[in-house]
Amino acid sequence: MEKSKVDVIITEYLQKIYSFAYKKSFSHGEAEELAAEMTEQVYRSLLSQNEVVNLEGYIWRICEHTYAKYVSSVKKHEGVSIDEMSDIPYYEAFIDDDNSEEINRLRREIAFLSSQRREIVFCFYYNDEPIKSIASRLHIPEGTVKWHLNKARNELKEGFTMERKIGELGLNPVEATNFGHSGCPGTNGGPEFYLKDRLNLNIVYSVYFESKNMKEIAEELGVTPIFIEDKIKFLEDNGYLIRTKGGRFSTRVLFHPRRFSKEREDNALLKKHEAAEILVKEYVPLVRKAVSDIKDVYIPGGNRELLEAAAIFYGISNNCSIDNDAFNRDLSKYQISTLDGGKYIATVNLKCESIDPDYQMKMNRKYWSSGTMWRSSDKYPSVTSWAIDSQLDAREGSWQNNLNTDYEYLYELMTGRLFDRTANAEKINRLKERKFIDDNDDVQIMICKGDDSDFFDRIPKLDQKLKELFAEYALENAIQEAKEYPPQMQDLIVSSSGGFIGNIVAVMALEMLYENGESKPLTPQERIAANLIMFSDVLPE
Repeated sequence: MEKSKVDVIITEYLQKIYSFAYKKSFSHGEAEELAAEMTEQVYRSLLSQNEVVNLEGYIWRICEHTYAKYVSSVKKHEGVSIDEMSDIPYYEAFIDDDNSEEINRLRREIAFLSSQRREIVFCFYYNDEPIKSIASRLHIPEGTVKWHLNKARNELKEGFTMERKIGELGLNPVEATNFGHSGCPGTNGGPEFYLKDRLNLNIVYSVYFESKNMKEIAEELGVTPIFIEDKIKFLEDNGYLIRTKGGRFSTRVLFHPRRFSKEREDNALLKKHEAAEILVKEYVPLVRKAVSDIKDVYIPGGNRELLEAAAIFYGISNNCSIDNDAFNRDLSKYQISTLDGGKYIATVNLKCESIDPDYQMKMNRKYWSSGTMWRSSDKYPSVTSWAIDSQLDAREGSWQNNLNTDYEYLYELMTGRLFDRTANAEKINRLKERKFIDDNDDVQIMICKGDDSDFFDRIPKLDQKLKELFAEYALENAIQEAKEYPPQMQDLIVSSSGGFIGNIVAVMALEMLYENGESKPLTPQERIAANLIMFSDVLPE
């Protein structure tokens, strides 16, 4: 290369080479010595070349090689440098080339460092902050700062040369179709508040089958750790992530499988249906007899079968669970405690697909039910309520729409406290919205006088013979179902199978009663009041 051309190039790169050397050095004198050596080597090399395709890369390779020789023969100093890596290119911050693949890769790898290490690297290499100043500001020894810089160098070197692959969740993230909880939600609500954010949902799911650290979570999701640090802290603070050894995370949120067997689901429903048939024959008559002499009760329309149906639903749901050591597990570890006062077991239904789509299900009817909803009033201690929403009723909004104040308003209406309709228009409108009253202010839900325990204590328990029979059904189902869940969730699955006789069986039993003519099918008006009872010290007039 002609000397005049080389002189122009050296003049252009002289300041950059000095800056490169300065960052490698611990004194101005050392920087000048190193820069002079680098400049000489670049100058000599360029003169010997006819043409250079990638001039900038060529210059930095010479500088890196010169520096490596300098370190091995001369430089014995404290501290280390990110740029002490022959395979990571050095670029000054003032080089504006956002399209450079190497620059973007280096930035990406810096983002994969831990938050403290990332801050130290940024302050030292990008803000030119001295080690002493960084140590003072972060309240750590200078030696610790140097140690972090050394570890960062090694991590960046490893990350820069490896091929990062986006995990499955980065390419095919999970999608929630429904959230549920068993227990008391906080002021923010249940799991839907914390997991409605799709990234939050996938962060938690990423550690469901195998614990991961923050970097591994980020790689699985195809993002950088800096992007999810705050979200991970938020989820950990609220119990959705559990920190384990080595800075790893796990979770106790129950995710229902993304893939399911229609045949296994069908077999489980067939067993539940068989149990419902037995209960209709042997247990339902006992419940009807137990509530037959209740007198102090208000039933809209006067159909006592509506009250019997509620008692049957409660009895099957609560008094027929299987008392068996195989299902008695300590479930406290599954309870999530949130900062807003919530304490519950969280469940998430995911968008899923069948592994046997061609299987023809024998139980092709869909069944669903909410959990049991108890409501009470601090304002009026005599006011409580019990409700379960399912396909048998016509209520909307589930637990979020079932408010303590609804029953307080109704109690105030029954006791004459809402006589001023203008002043109490909001309360009256709410009762009409929930269809608790009609346009004539007539009450449209069932109300029992007295304490709720006076009613529910009447309902018989399932006899031991049937419990043992159903335990066999439940254990068979539990063994098959638990295989679809990670080890840390299997106690919850097995214990939940102890409730094999639960809400869905109750729905099946009541539908059988309506279909075989033992009970009259519910009218649209009765469906508003189905499986909901308010308790108070007064009844509507």
